[in-house]
Amino acid sequence: MRTVLAAALVATLTAPAWAAPNAKSPPSKSAPKALQPHLPTVAEHTEFVVETNAKGQVTRVRSGKSVKDLAFNAMTYGNALQTFIRTTDGHAVAGTYRLKYDYSPKTKRVRRTVQLIRAGGVNPNAIGAVDDMARVEKRRETLDIQAARAAEAKRAPKPGPSVNLPDLKTITGKKK
Repeated sequence: MRTVLAAALVATLTAPAWAAPNAKSPPSKSAPKALQPHLPTVAEHTEFVVETNAKGQVTRVRSGKSVKDLAFNAMTYGNALQTFIRTTDGHAVAGTYRLKYDYSPKTKRVRRTVQLIRAGGVNPNAIGAVDDMARVEKRRETLDIQAARAAEAKRAPKPGPSVNLPDLKTITGKKK
């Protein structure tokens, strides 16, 4: 599940190199083959049942219907997790929704539809899925930094008597 989630986030957050604002030349009509997204050759349809909080953020995916195309599944799952669902006037209704993703190979576009299944019945104060993932990642990064510091402390030379210093008898001139 983490692999699918990571793939979905990378697929949705990675921008093509030619989209960089500091690009010296304008982008060509077609992106390099490595940057072209994977487009299915047949019509695809996925569905997800999601819960939203009082802000309209998706807090979790309850269930989903997938297709054989794993890349399409990953992209739509990642998009479902990042979705804000609000009414046309900007208000959010906490509840359960069905998100449908339909891909048309003719237009090469994905159409997303949102349907309210049930208002309420969820935690309206729940943290959004994206915020939760960011919090988990921050915690993991903190633990990685702490582990790196501990490893560096183990490798650092320990303070102690130096091999090159003369012993105390030589310094004081006393024989004991």
